[in-house]
Amino acid sequence: MSAKAILDMIQKEGIEYLDLQFGDMFGMLQHTTFVAKNMDEDQLTEGIPFDGSSIRAWKSIDKSDMVFKPDLESAFVDPFRERKTLVLFGDIYEPRTGERYERAPRNIAHRAVEYMKSLGIGDEVFFGPEPEFFIFDSVRIENSSNVSFFEVETGEGPWTSGNEGVNLGHKVRHKMGYFPATPQDTLMDLRSDIVNHMEDMGITVFLHHHEVATAQGEIGVKFGDIISAGDMVHKYKYAVKNTAYQYGKTATFMPKPMFGDNGSGMHVHASIWKDGKNTFAGDGYANLSETALYAIGGLLKHGRSIQAFTNPTGNSYRRLVPGYEAPVKLAYSATNRSAAVRIPYVTGDKARRFEFRCGDASGSPYLAFAAMTMAMIDGIKNKIDPGSALDKNIYDLPAEEADAIPSTCATQEEAIKEMLADKDWLTAGDVFDEAFIKAYTDYRLQEEVEIQKLQPTPVEFELYYDV
Repeated sequence: MSAKAILDMIQKEGIEYLDLQFGDMFGMLQHTTFVAKNMDEDQLTEGIPFDGSSIRAWKSIDKSDMVFKPDLESAFVDPFRERKTLVLFGDIYEPRTGERYERAPRNIAHRAVEYMKSLGIGDEVFFGPEPEFFIFDSVRIENSSNVSFFEVETGEGPWTSGNEGVNLGHKVRHKMGYFPATPQDTLMDLRSDIVNHMEDMGITVFLHHHEVATAQGEIGVKFGDIISAGDMVHKYKYAVKNTAYQYGKTATFMPKPMFGDNGSGMHVHASIWKDGKNTFAGDGYANLSETALYAIGGLLKHGRSIQAFTNPTGNSYRRLVPGYEAPVKLAYSATNRSAAVRIPYVTGDKARRFEFRCGDASGSPYLAFAAMTMAMIDGIKNKIDPGSALDKNIYDLPAEEADAIPSTCATQEEAIKEMLADKDWLTAGDVFDEAFIKAYTDYRLQEEVEIQKLQPTPVEFELYYDV
């Protein structure tokens, strides 16, 4: 779309507000809203100034001016606003240099693709993300010097089976929530409304269903290039959270909100294309090309350090534990969901791809996709052999056989340290800037890791109060 087309839309469709949205370094969606009738072509093409000093780990107050340049192809009418509002995603620029701001995640994703093109590896990299989520009736949280607790409630919860008053049963037991029909699946109509909202926002949706855990769901959406897929994850989360809110419920993409049940991941399908052809299609293992196998080699080699972006929070590592379907072994296999990299069964070369199953949706999708791209580039560039595929159920392996397979990191701090010790593949081509990595890791370590180390938890009282 051109700037003139946007202005025509504003006039013809009665758009009152223009909402500019972008994701911060840690996956939080930010926005600022302008009166649409006062917008002009120059602002839409040259960019709109804003104050970036209060965005986490971005600008100091003495250099706070930044410019938002809208991506006009990203426009959609917000289905959740009472006043007609047009939403635009876009890129953040440094007004002093005219260059893209090096700490903006969407810009890092741009640089990853530009670097891939400069090496002649491919023209486009496509990602098909599959975020999972929980929808609860309520959530209560408190943390202070003398109180620490959380409580989530859902009518689906098996713990509600003995509640007094009208109780109709039909509870979803832990780990028993995959594909149950209504009335067990209490969220079907809500998910259908999410889908309708997603389609209004320009997302192509294929299906939705209840997931394995109590009150958990997933919606299947179409893949996109690195930028549109990153935008889509933000829009996906926006649609889920706002639709749940309309229903008087609350949604979360926190990987592990409940003890004893499965967590929420974000499996990501990936392929690299060049000259209009899928470079991952071939006649090798599972009909993959040598290029695809080298890309897998890069993902597996950097699988622990990549977690700083694909599994970025402390809660991510409550999910990455044996026994809950999340892959904890860095291996690859065809159609095998216990491996970190799965090659799905597909028909035709266009659909040939693999799926990275370790990650979750608790951070920036642009950073997760950019890190995956850089790992694949490193594998292809250096012809990293992924080794032999592991065509067996990894969860059932004997201990001595399982111990021989590299594992994912066990904590957020471990993943960050792995990345800091193994980051040359990220900084290649100046894709992940050193100043960005320092700002990102300093915040994660100081504002998250240290707090989690110092804060007593309720389970510690249960275990140790009487010692």
